[in-house]
Amino acid sequence: MTGKVPDAECAVTIRAPQCTKKVLDPPPHIRPVDSNSGARGEESPLLAQSMASTGASGGYILPAPARARQSPRFAAANQGLRWNGSVLSKRWWSRRIRYYVPIVGWLPNYKIANLAIDVKAGFMVACLLVPQALSYSSLTHLPPVSGLYTALVPALIYGMLGTSRHLSMGPEALVSVLTGMVVKNQLKHLYSAYKPHAPPESAVDEFAVAVASVVALASGIFTFALGMFRFGFLDSMISESSLRGFISGAAIVVLIGQMRIVLGLPAPSAVHSTPWHDLKYMLSHLGQTHVATALISLGALMFLRFLRVTKKQCKSAQWLQNVPDTLADYEVSVFGTVDGELPSFAIPQIPQYVDAKDVISSGITITMIGVVESVIVAREYASRNHYAVSSNRELVALGVSNILGSAFGAYPAFGSLARSKLNDRAKARSQVSGIVAALLVLVSLLGLLPYLYHLPLGVLAAIIVDAVISLLTATPRAIVFLTRVQAWADLFLLVFICVCSVVASVEAGILLAVVISLVMVIKRSNMPKIKLLGRSTSSCEFRPIDSASAVATPRRHDSSADITGQAPHDVEFDEDDESYEDDARVEHVEGVLIVRVEEPLYFANAGQLNARLNRLELYGDMRVHPSEDPRMKPTRAVIFDAVGMSDIDGSALEILLSIIAEYGQRQVRVAFVRVCPHVRVLFERARMEQKVGGTYEFDDINEALAYMEDHIAGPN
Repeated sequence: MTGKVPDAECAVTIRAPQCTKKVLDPPPHIRPVDSNSGARGEESPLLAQSMASTGASGGYILPAPARARQSPRFAAANQGLRWNGSVLSKRWWSRRIRYYVPIVGWLPNYKIANLAIDVKAGFMVACLLVPQALSYSSLTHLPPVSGLYTALVPALIYGMLGTSRHLSMGPEALVSVLTGMVVKNQLKHLYSAYKPHAPPESAVDEFAVAVASVVALASGIFTFALGMFRFGFLDSMISESSLRGFISGAAIVVLIGQMRIVLGLPAPSAVHSTPWHDLKYMLSHLGQTHVATALISLGALMFLRFLRVTKKQCKSAQWLQNVPDTLADYEVSVFGTVDGELPSFAIPQIPQYVDAKDVISSGITITMIGVVESVIVAREYASRNHYAVSSNRELVALGVSNILGSAFGAYPAFGSLARSKLNDRAKARSQVSGIVAALLVLVSLLGLLPYLYHLPLGVLAAIIVDAVISLLTATPRAIVFLTRVQAWADLFLLVFICVCSVVASVEAGILLAVVISLVMVIKRSNMPKIKLLGRSTSSCEFRPIDSASAVATPRRHDSSADITGQAPHDVEFDEDDESYEDDARVEHVEGVLIVRVEEPLYFANAGQLNARLNRLELYGDMRVHPSEDPRMKPTRAVIFDAVGMSDIDGSALEILLSIIAEYGQRQVRVAFVRVCPHVRVLFERARMEQKVGGTYEFDDINEALAYMEDHIAGPN
């Protein structure tokens, strides 16, 4: 806290004494502990981290059971294997197993009273999962039974390893589209190998299943590796605008492909075509619409949309909310004969005529979109139901599910937003609901398929179209929001990625979404956060110049970094401070560049530090375009306010030393203010002051200014 003397010069400040916290006496059941107890060989309690600090000498901790009081049985139970001098007890192994295999932790404590609720939720999810699995298999160019395999094996594995109680594992629309693109691209090689004849249908199905299994294996291995190396934070690396643009583009691509089936149009002769060509084909062949197929398909679609709207309007009718959206579709009528049998185990092999590099890279691309959607859904429903999920453990569960699923003929499986929403609406209590849904898929696989012989393919296409329309409902709201807040860059990104997905391909859309998001992250992390400071006309304080009219007075002006041992990462502002005047102006200190560093410096953001300093030195404001004429007077001194620079790595330190040396060659003096102890030690080790002349012992900007005036004005 800084007080001001009315008639004193600006360089004179008065600091009030620091406040000290009163330490209350501990409760009777808490005993004091001496900080030197470890040196005397005394016991080290498990709750030592809960010590309430009373200064440098010691504190208070909760009592811990003495080792001498442990019973022989307790001591024997905690004996285990010795590894590098430490004891790995049974409790240690038990905790690790419960952590990495969650079913071992929650199943023994499962309440039987929740079983009926979980079974009901699993039944509701299965009523949506089975028709989706059969429908989505058409997106992947695989036999319908492959969709059921994808809904069976990965869901069972995830039920044992997943941490989310509501995430529904299985085939997903966008992932199915991406898998279908890969299979379709590889089918070109198979057809080329059989020219001038067409390959047998059995060979096409076998080839497609093999390609999809390899994609699932590649996706599973990559996802598993991300989880094991703790890359769970990557789900937030894709911007919301990029993700929404890709989802919208992929949804439109699915609509184009499925509307041809809904209208009963013949399939195009080309094996490989872009979504844009498919759209032109559909529009040019509207005259060949099969009326009966179109009426049945559109009728099913209208029924599904009507049921969704009715549910939304009648939320109080619980019985209506429990009706699965696709349950009534089973009674429509010409799906054909599909043999339902249990999947057999076989390690995926890359088939002949396949571009292995393309398949593996596509598996990694599919992982991007699948992981992002799955982790976001898991976090959302965990937050709604007040339990925690781990992104890294979710990645491990998703990875293992796909690795084992690929060995049983499944294609990549991830979490579904629609089914997870239904699972949450059914009040699922645990992962048992997902396991029950998978078991019902098994029942459908063995006993239901013969009864679907008369189910028209147009109805399955209507189910896909209904799911895709749900994906598109959020896009108009996103566009309206971005327009309202005038986020033109995000709006352009959304539209651009959406158009590229439709005109070029879905793979191009997801690649652009990932690359542009990563470039944006790198660009922003590459720019050091620095502010040019000036002196306020109404006080002796220093404020940022580029936003002087909107910035209020900082609450902190003392060298708190020297007291706490750490530099604060940000500065709090008090807009209600009486010392702040709305008409106050912030002016440059002539010949002095005062720069506040607001973040730690490391190799990535320090690279642009010199360029940004040069721009501030010429124009005094980063908002001034470089084409303008320089408007600042020659710089004689530079003062770095290091209030936010709590750390600096070796590469950034070398860059900083070279900048100071360059200033020294131009006879420009450099000083640092409010350097935290850790950074000061690094400056001393680098011998900054002796080698390049940077001074870093100042606790106040006014103090550094006075020093600069004495040393600059003297020779003149």
